[in-house]
Amino acid sequence: MQALLEAVGLGLIVLLPLANPLTTVALFLGLAGEMNFSERNRQALQASIYVFAIMMVAWYAGNAVLNTFGISIPGLRIAGGLIVAFVGFRMLFPAQPVGHSVEAQHKQDELENSDARQEPVNIAFVPLAMPSTAGPGTIAMIISSASTVKSGVSFPAWVIAVAPPLTFLLVALILWVALRSSGSIMKLVGKGGIEAISRLMGFLLVCMGVQFVINGVLEVGHNFH
Repeated sequence: MQALLEAVGLGLIVLLPLANPLTTVALFLGLAGEMNFSERNRQALQASIYVFAIMMVAWYAGNAVLNTFGISIPGLRIAGGLIVAFVGFRMLFPAQPVGHSVEAQHKQDELENSDARQEPVNIAFVPLAMPSTAGPGTIAMIISSASTVKSGVSFPAWVIAVAPPLTFLLVALILWVALRSSGSIMKLVGKGGIEAISRLMGFLLVCMGVQFVINGVLEVGHNFH
């Protein structure tokens, strides 16, 4: 049981800075302004389910994608590290305020157009689940982790089988709670607090991305010797 807790805790430490639920909260509040309480809760639940599904597909289908395209583990680590570092740089030095992505702007236009037609617009998958929570950096991290697990780790086999789905479920649950409590979180933290936390998460992601690149380069060098 201790090994399972360690594996899940490690997974949360790695994934939560990438998922960054607080950024999704700010985006959710910006897009769900005209929705009633029940519609907001429905969108929050759907977004959490989508995030869990995306992470599960990335974990279990990632290796098949790598094998299909002949991508090596060091290549994946370097590419994943670059993506994670790029996401971190964008969070650390944002060119625009939190939640002002192209996908968010597109959904905002849809919402404005739907007001006249009185048609509900679904924001759960795009942009809340992807790319806000389970974006390219998160997916690259999950595929890289799945490949590393297959090449051998110190955890028992049952932990490797149980920990990933449990970790993804906890990330989805944290997102659901955050979205359900979005109003209270915004009152408590404020936009400035969310941006400060996003910058801190961005710094951690840059460090993680650089370390992934270093590990990939070292592995390539080791293979040549």
